Amino acid sequence: MQHQEYSVGLDIGTTKIVAIVGRRNSHGKIEVLGVGKAKSLGVHKGIVNNISQTIASIRTAVSEAKKSAGVSITKVTVGIAGSTFARCNIRITL
Repeated sequence: MQHQEYSVGLDIGTTKIVAIVGRRNSHGKIEVLGVGKAKSLGVHKGIVNNISQTIASIRTAVSEAKKSAGVSITKVTVGIAGSTFARCNIRITL
C-alpha cells in the first residue's frame, strides 16, 4: 500500500491491547485495513504497573496490525480514560 493516508488507533485494556489501521473511503466511511491484538501484560485493573511488559504487548499488537494492513506504522493515536491523567505527549519508538 503506497502513499495512502491512514490512521492507527490503539486501545490499551486490562486483558488485551488492540491496534487498528483504517482510512476514509471515497464515501467518507471508515474502512478497516488491519487489526492486531496482544494479551495485555503489565496492566492490572486499568493501571500500568510494568511499563516494559506493556510496551512489549503494544509492540506485538502494532506489529500484527502492520502485517495485516500491509503498511508501515510510525505513529498511533491512543485514547486514555480515567480521572488521574493530565494531558501529555509521549513518543515511543516502535
